[in-house]
Amino acid sequence: MGQYRVEKDSLGEVRVPSDKLWGAQTERSYENFPIGTEKMPLEMVHVFAILKRSAAKVNRDLDLLDGERAAAIMQACDEILAGQWLDNFPLAVWQTGSGTQFNMNVNEVIAHRAQQILKAQGSDLLVHPNDHVNRSQSSNDIFPSALHVVTYLQTKKNLLPALAEFSACLRAKATENKDIIKVGRTHLMDATPLSLGQEISGWQGIIERDQEILTDGLCYIARLSMGGTAVGTGINTHPEFAERVAREIADFTGMPFVTAPNKFQSLSSRSELAAFHGLLKALAADLLKIANDVRWLASGPRCGIGEITIPANEPGSSIMPSKVNPTQAEALTMVAVQVMGNDATVGIAASQGNFQLNVYMPLLAYNLIQSIRLLSDAVNSFRKRCVSGIKANQARIAKHLEECLILVTALVPVIGYDKAAEIGKKAAKENITLKEAALALKYISAEDFDFYMNPQRLIQPEK
Repeated sequence: MGQYRVEKDSLGEVRVPSDKLWGAQTERSYENFPIGTEKMPLEMVHVFAILKRSAAKVNRDLDLLDGERAAAIMQACDEILAGQWLDNFPLAVWQTGSGTQFNMNVNEVIAHRAQQILKAQGSDLLVHPNDHVNRSQSSNDIFPSALHVVTYLQTKKNLLPALAEFSACLRAKATENKDIIKVGRTHLMDATPLSLGQEISGWQGIIERDQEILTDGLCYIARLSMGGTAVGTGINTHPEFAERVAREIADFTGMPFVTAPNKFQSLSSRSELAAFHGLLKALAADLLKIANDVRWLASGPRCGIGEITIPANEPGSSIMPSKVNPTQAEALTMVAVQVMGNDATVGIAASQGNFQLNVYMPLLAYNLIQSIRLLSDAVNSFRKRCVSGIKANQARIAKHLEECLILVTALVPVIGYDKAAEIGKKAAKENITLKEAALALKYISAEDFDFYMNPQRLIQPEK
């Protein structure tokens, strides 16, 4: 028995490892759901500690919890937030859809640790996981609140800063390459020219727009369901609890959290999270496009487009010497595809709000947190190890520009579409330059050709 202690819950006695802080309900879940390797993310442990701490403080202020127990609970939460006791949260994602067992895991760990704190202070007060740590709460309102808080915090603290740094890096690269004129491409075919700086500025604009969209989307995530308890009525809590706890969470995190106006909606519907993950999917789509642009432009080095070079971070082949692959771009595209898959999962999970409760919440937590984490990490890595080292291959760019037949588009306002098309076709058929074809057809003078076909003139509207 030295390795175990006996804990009790409403179903009876359970043996729990003596070196762990969890109790009977955690142990039952640990034993009953040996499914997969996916565990509840530590980000959720962190956020639950914030919510439990906030609830204890508000319960104390409303005279629903005595000061000694509240202080011990808050200290236990602070210890978790400082990185202690994290090996006490072993539960699988694949558990009850409300996340009740994870909520009880947190309640039991906090209660047990608070009990130790009180005992060390010479107090005989007991701390109960349900009566004290879970006071004024239900798994049904704290888990969706935690989903919103974790999404908000991870986006604000990790993803948006990663995008801001990426945007700044792209802005610098656009400025660096603003005078290098190159061939544009549409449908993977030659098109009218632009500068390499303009091309990169397009990527920058994409990322800046994604930042704006995600920031706007956070306003819906800021609404919390705590105070709705079991079904949205607020049974077993104080009328002021919902607003007070939202305000306390906002004060603690420095983020603008508010209580959800309709708790029946906020318990049963996960539309805000589905919509927000849709924004993550949109970001993933943009990142995949940018990563593909980079690896197309860097393809070669001799038999591809090869208009830019990217850092050689590692050998690219186990059999082909000197080969270097666009590995950072490939990693980013795989992350993008994973996020797109997660979005399908989140959308289906969010649709399962039967009656008063959604019962896919641990799955939502896992996918949302994974998407935000992967996007943040991949953007940072792509910026540091690829984009920051992009260099223009000016010789290759100049060669492609010289050979591009679509430049004849610049002559359309002067000689008309049909004659310009004839010049382009003649140049292609006879393998001669556009100028040679134009002069042979006598559609324009050499002086006018040089004026209208000046590459600097082609990349900006005529003033």
